[in-house]
Amino acid sequence: MFSRTGSVLEECEVQLIGWFGIPLLSYLLGSIPFGLLVVKWRTGQDIRKVGSGRTGGTNAMRAAGYGNGVLTVVMDTLKGACAVWLARWLASGNVWLEVAAPLLAILGHNYSVFLTVRDERGRPHFRGGAGGAPALGGALGLWLPSVLVILPVSVLVFFGVGYASLTTISVGILATIVFGLRAWRGLPPLYLS
Repeated sequence: MFSRTGSVLEECEVQLIGWFGIPLLSYLLGSIPFGLLVVKWRTGQDIRKVGSGRTGGTNAMRAAGYGNGVLTVVMDTLKGACAVWLARWLASGNVWLEVAAPLLAILGHNYSVFLTVRDERGRPHFRGGAGGAPALGGALGLWLPSVLVILPVSVLVFFGVGYASLTTISVGILATIVFGLRAWRGLPPLYLS
């Protein structure tokens, strides 16, 4: 009798860890300000005092050059993908957690707990990037072929229009379209097909 109850309790503990731990880990993973770290490491500058003040790849490129901007984009993309892979590993088969993980990584990237500043009234404000790279990474982690649509179109937008903000918006819109079409066709959002 105790072994059955113990296994039920253990299963409940595992589920609680999954439902609370994975979202928290995804947010914290997304909160790592790779742009700040890369630019500080390579140039000694504080990226928050350059250009837009954001910590994403575009501002890293402004602050420390093309190569460091690309390195920041790669690291920020991996944040979104790793959040999915972590959820898949820790809560295998829980589609909701796998889909929520990159969203929380994007939230962490945009509103990093590590980049909190206080205004004159003492209220905290969370800073970060714009979320394009972790959104791309989340799409990559959920369904690898999505990158074959999202990445080339986003690159065309970036080099065709020249605005990083439109590129960021295009990543989110394209990911929504890709996964919306998969849902409309009755396909799962994940790598399964």
